[in-house]
Amino acid sequence: MRSTKRVNGVELCVETFGESTDPPVLLIGVTMLSWPDEFCAALAGRHVVRYDLRDAGESTYVDPDAPAYDLRDLVSDAAALIDALGLGRAHVVGLGVGGFVAQLLALDHPDRVASLTLISTRPVAPGPVDPDLPEHAPEVMANLFERPQPDWTDRESVVDYMTEGGRLMAGSRGFTEADVRATAGRVFDRAGRSAKAQRASHLGTMFAAIDSGPRWRERLGEITVPTLVVHGDEDPFFPHGNGVALAAEIPHATLLTLPGIGQGLPRVAWPVVADALLRHTA
Repeated sequence: MRSTKRVNGVELCVETFGESTDPPVLLIGVTMLSWPDEFCAALAGRHVVRYDLRDAGESTYVDPDAPAYDLRDLVSDAAALIDALGLGRAHVVGLGVGGFVAQLLALDHPDRVASLTLISTRPVAPGPVDPDLPEHAPEVMANLFERPQPDWTDRESVVDYMTEGGRLMAGSRGFTEADVRATAGRVFDRAGRSAKAQRASHLGTMFAAIDSGPRWRERLGEITVPTLVVHGDEDPFFPHGNGVALAAEIPHATLLTLPGIGQGLPRVAWPVVADALLRHTA
């Protein structure tokens, strides 16, 4: 069921799966389509909630290139959404940059978090990484950012661009062209406003513009909820060592490594990840 919730001064577009009486699972990506429908359906027996961040999808849109909010505001949005939906304490799952929000939600609002799952993310904000963490793979980043930009107002141009990007980020086992093209088309159809809106919904460009300070890596030892870290061993964007660091620095965390998987949550990984999440959120 899809709805709009006004929280923390903004409107967030939200979709739920499953029964409201089931254990709640809050999925945090850039848009709700960071989490494929079939993956959400695979979390049977859970009340699954996915949503669009500010300046993405169908949530409040102002200007993702010059946001008047910071990373902590996105964290407050998530906490307020948990309250607005009456979830109590939710099992929180963050993917990619959504993992930044999830980590800070567990640190700053521990009363809203029953467990934490971090997928394809890292313990530091956008920008230069700490010396002990692996940086983006330079050859992949060169291919990603030196290629011509699409016409962000043209659906086919954007779908082609995102498909090639998906191929570069996927690892040796993670790429399914039909899935990437279908998702890119759906994201385009929902953002549908301007070139800025399209870039933000597809690429999460607001994370390059927002203030993400202060650091939180040094606080990871404060997380007390059960934590699962899921990371592909061929992730070129946030390489596997970032997941290893998260699992080492969060007390009693478990690391699930996905062989041959790059950035994100491709179809081939859904059975393993869904099964791990069901066990983790039981």
